[in-house]
Amino acid sequence: MDLDVLNMFVIAGGTLAIPILAFVASFLLWPSALIRIYYWYWRRALGMQVRYANYDDYQFCYSYRGRPGYRPSILMLHGFSAHKDMWLSIVKFLPNNLHLVCVDMPGHEGTTRSDLDDYSISGQAKRIHQFVECIKLNRKPFHLVGTSMGGNVAGVYAAQYPEDICSLTLICPAGLPSTTDSKFIKQLRELQESKRMDRIPLIPSTPEEMADMLKLCSYVRFKVPQQILQGLVDVRIPHNEFYRKLFLEIVDEKSRHSLHENMSKIKAPTQVIWGKQDQVLDVSGASVLASAIPDCHVYILENCGHSVVVERPRKTANLILEFLALLHSIDNNKKQA
Repeated sequence: MDLDVLNMFVIAGGTLAIPILAFVASFLLWPSALIRIYYWYWRRALGMQVRYANYDDYQFCYSYRGRPGYRPSILMLHGFSAHKDMWLSIVKFLPNNLHLVCVDMPGHEGTTRSDLDDYSISGQAKRIHQFVECIKLNRKPFHLVGTSMGGNVAGVYAAQYPEDICSLTLICPAGLPSTTDSKFIKQLRELQESKRMDRIPLIPSTPEEMADMLKLCSYVRFKVPQQILQGLVDVRIPHNEFYRKLFLEIVDEKSRHSLHENMSKIKAPTQVIWGKQDQVLDVSGASVLASAIPDCHVYILENCGHSVVVERPRKTANLILEFLALLHSIDNNKKQA
């Protein structure tokens, strides 16, 4: 073989080997870095841009796609210990021309974390209102989406700032009493009785605890490699002290049933989506909301747990789009009448 040709193959092989070795090294040695790269890649691929907004000395971090138009903008509020990128699986199935905004909740990811802040559900709703005013999202009423803790905040927001929103989607929201205790609530009660609140199932500190949390939150059983479990834990461990403080705040009497206390004030058209096999927050909460909110549209997803956004992203996106289309059609009919 000609020496130049041999050199070409060596160079080409080396060029390919470098990214492959880098990937393998990241996977084995720095899985948390790989997870951050993963989110960065999907934000880029889906056209989501990260921005910051400031309210006095408080900073909000958010991602967005599109611009406000004739259709309502959509603001998405994530759940406990998550971040704005959890919505990417749903963003994938939403039209590019929709104006989408995903914000890091108070104290999470890129949004300010302060020991002096009020992390109760009503306190978080006030912060989100400040964010909305910062980016002038409420120039026109927008559609508000929230899941789990974010669903609790979204419901309270809809009750407290009704002029801001035109419609509401609550996905497995917290903040409701339940006639049936979920697996998580039973675990929590046992921890409280044994005074072991340092072992909250939603705040893992080992790969094994992370695997248990994923099983608790999902009906679908994801096969997650040990290295990725380690990476997920590594990303969270620096924040676990905050998560523990936040968790105790939102299960306190002031916040525990915030959505229930405010649901009768919700006047916006409301959609409720819940996984039938939710082991964190029992699905019976859906009927509680349906009985209190006029013309509440309830969708129970079979073979789905608490992590609806991850387990059934396409279905969830379609339900939201169908709900918005229905409301648009009703609005047009009223104008023509």
